[in-house]
Amino acid sequence: MSVYLSNGVVLTVNAVDLSSLVSSVTINRSFDELEVTAMGDSGHKFVKGLEASSITIDFFNDEATSKTLQTLNTVWGTSTTVTVKQTSGATAPTNPLYTMSCLVNNITPINGAVGDLSTQSVTWNVNGTIAVTTA
Repeated sequence: MSVYLSNGVVLTVNAVDLSSLVSSVTINRSFDELEVTAMGDSGHKFVKGLEASSITIDFFNDEATSKTLQTLNTVWGTSTTVTVKQTSGATAPTNPLYTMSCLVNNITPINGAVGDLSTQSVTWNVNGTIAVTTA
């Protein structure tokens, strides 16, 4: 079993490394299920349709140059490349690189109460498919 500690994830948005400002990331890989149940079938039948993946990221807000807010404000309302790896090590079958184009349709540049860290949690849909590179 190859269990790993998820504290070295590398995440880039629009080629800007925001890893040190991310507290959580989840890639949700899915596809549409198309029903092909026909007359006489005794149960539902499905086939794979189009990929319908998304990514959820929890950021610490930082207003400095090339940090969270500047990067996300720059790409807001557009599609941009997002990459994720489990660690900063070389891309390999045990450390695949996930590359996707995401529509940045939501950001939360101001969030938090008195005494809280300003954070934001976003979920972006993937345009097309997620490419997985292992070499």
